[in-house]
Amino acid sequence: MSHVEFRTSPARYRHWRLAVDGPVATLAMDVDEQGGLVPGYELKLNSYDLGVDIELYDAVQRLRFEHPEVRAVVLTSGKEKIFCAGANIRMLAASAHSWKVNFCKFTNETRNGIEDATANSGQVYLAALNGTASGGGYELALACDRILLVDDRSSVVSLPELPLLGVLPGTGGLTRVVDKRHVRRDLADYFSTKAEGIGGKKAVGWRLVDEAVPRARWQEVVSERARDSASSAARLPGGGAVELTELGKTRTGDTITYAHVSASLDRDRAVAEITVTGPPADAPSSMDGARAAGAAFWPLAVARELDDLILDLRTNETEIGTWVFRTTGDSAKVLAYDALLLAHYDSDWLAREIVLFWKRTLKRLDVTSRSLIALIEPGSCFAGSLLELALAADRSYMLFGVFEDVVLPNTGPDAAPAAITVGPANLGPLPMGNGLTRLATRFLGDADALAAAEKSAGSPLEAEEAERLGLVTFVPDDIDWDEEVRIAVEERASFSPDALTGLEANYRFAGPETTETKIFGRLTAWQNWIFYRPNASGPDGALRAYGTGKRADFDRKRV
Repeated sequence: MSHVEFRTSPARYRHWRLAVDGPVATLAMDVDEQGGLVPGYELKLNSYDLGVDIELYDAVQRLRFEHPEVRAVVLTSGKEKIFCAGANIRMLAASAHSWKVNFCKFTNETRNGIEDATANSGQVYLAALNGTASGGGYELALACDRILLVDDRSSVVSLPELPLLGVLPGTGGLTRVVDKRHVRRDLADYFSTKAEGIGGKKAVGWRLVDEAVPRARWQEVVSERARDSASSAARLPGGGAVELTELGKTRTGDTITYAHVSASLDRDRAVAEITVTGPPADAPSSMDGARAAGAAFWPLAVARELDDLILDLRTNETEIGTWVFRTTGDSAKVLAYDALLLAHYDSDWLAREIVLFWKRTLKRLDVTSRSLIALIEPGSCFAGSLLELALAADRSYMLFGVFEDVVLPNTGPDAAPAAITVGPANLGPLPMGNGLTRLATRFLGDADALAAAEKSAGSPLEAEEAERLGLVTFVPDDIDWDEEVRIAVEERASFSPDALTGLEANYRFAGPETTETKIFGRLTAWQNWIFYRPNASGPDGALRAYGTGKRADFDRKRV
């Protein structure tokens, strides 16, 4: 598999058409059959692979930043009588297990982004199903606020994965059917075992769609519903668009470098050393300064770079199982940028979008199947929004004191000791998928500890105090630092990656279960297991038998 690049732009889209008409945008899926990301399959019937979803993710991001005037987005098909046939079966059958799992994860994160835009950005998504929506195609529609299905006696919605492929819908379909659409359990069970799907009035009656619209009135009704959604959407005011210019990125054999984020890859140790650099200048006095900086505005630039790095490493470096995070810079400047954004979160669309982008990027980190370790050293800036990286980590190590024998700037015996600072960004605006802050998740069931951590907000905390408050895991001094960090990293690499994935996912998502935690914790685990079983992926499994005229040969034992 060649290197996968997640950077793209509308001028390079092969599978989507984006059109904007005042407050309404139309995002039409028109998949190029010969445009698969890798050779060996044709993307027929608007079926998709990772390349199609990369473009969709880019389009959703650009609508949020480059089109603040848009309040409703119509998601439809550019092909006649077919909306989307879901993930391409040939692609899935031929792909490695890790590819399938990461593909499903990224696809669902994009659907979550659509729901986030509807809930928090005043950009309401409507699915206009001008033909059948199957599997992942219907799951894409489920991410939208409203679903319209053409009523032509042939168009249906379906989740045929179980009866046809021996797997489950991989991007949240089951969960959204019952948790979001509130389809009755017994009807949902029948629907998910009926490969031919359900359409017309029955689909409306079962809450699988909101409207079944005669083809003769299709365009009229879709336009009417889009205008209604746009008129009622609560998009915040603010200045003009911010163009998401292409990220500056350099990738060599063992490094990935952006303006503010870098990663050094040690494949022998299976470690990525990631450094996030704090703001190079003071925060502007108003959001006018942020608009003037555009995509180079530090919080936006860092969120984009970190997001791209997570996707790059997750997809292209599957054997690098441990990510070590460091920061460098001025904590006061980080907190000042946070303060600017949070002060305008409820009054300026750009401030809100940047905060929401940080929220989504950190969530992407949370659900990434990698061991995360944060190293907090003199000269670091784990404060506010950047402290979230340490709070997201499975473990954090904070140096007690300074490095007595190091002569590097800001780290030697004359340096200030390492400190972390809890800020307003840690107290609510960047929740995890469970709906709680990372602090609240960390101190679940311990209200006193949470209150003490929150009360410390605004005060730089050195190692002893940070450990007392439970904000870091270990605080070795400079004599033990290198050895403790080395052992932690080497020990992690010696464990079973499969077991670590399960361990991390369980511990990261303590607390209440939500639609997101069900999809990433429960459904992803099921799908991971089911994809790997011979009933799905074996030589006689359903994925390989599909389209051959042969029936799958199932091992009938329940396990």
